[in-house]
Amino acid sequence: MFKAIIFDLDGTLLNTLEDIADSMNEALIKFGYPSVPLEKYKLFVGDGVDTFIKRVTGKPQIDKIEMEEIKKVYKEIYNRRWNLKTKPYPNILKTLQTLNEKGIKMNVLSNKPDDFTKLCVRHYFPDIKFEYIIGERKGFPIKPDPFYALEIASKLGISPEKFVYFGDTNTDMQTALNASMYPVGVLWGFRDEEELKSNGAKELISDPVEMLKFF
Repeated sequence: MFKAIIFDLDGTLLNTLEDIADSMNEALIKFGYPSVPLEKYKLFVGDGVDTFIKRVTGKPQIDKIEMEEIKKVYKEIYNRRWNLKTKPYPNILKTLQTLNEKGIKMNVLSNKPDDFTKLCVRHYFPDIKFEYIIGERKGFPIKPDPFYALEIASKLGISPEKFVYFGDTNTDMQTALNASMYPVGVLWGFRDEEELKSNGAKELISDPVEMLKFF
């Protein structure tokens, strides 16, 4: 019987794609790069800001100074428009409420910067109890490294095998497997069934209410 959950954030709990894309496109134009079509952002997000910038600029070996400048501007723009178009996916809120009522220990683990991760969760889910909300922190490994997933399990005193990990990308499925958690792919997010299955998803769900069957 599962006792706890780790959720990814972007593409799992929240549809953040348009605000992310609009913010990054504004930053790219400032630095002389072309804007990127919205659909392409589905493949570019999910692996931390540094990798994100390398993908949107098309420069895997981008100069570190330039990357830091783009990152700074992007964060400034996103900070003022992060909630213009972002919204929870249908049925997410009522599912989280039911899981709270069942006493399931819920957590959020994202490769989004830690401050934005906490901001988004607390804004969109103010009445939902989460044990830990963790994003990308300087000097610490990001997903698919299992560092934070295992730290959450340790702090809660719950075996990793008792966790269901819900996510929408290859990175999420790999994180779950690396932490010995149960990987479940969500099909309403940014990636497709093939990617999730090929990266170890044990099950796939197409509606958030299906999360309840694990508890």
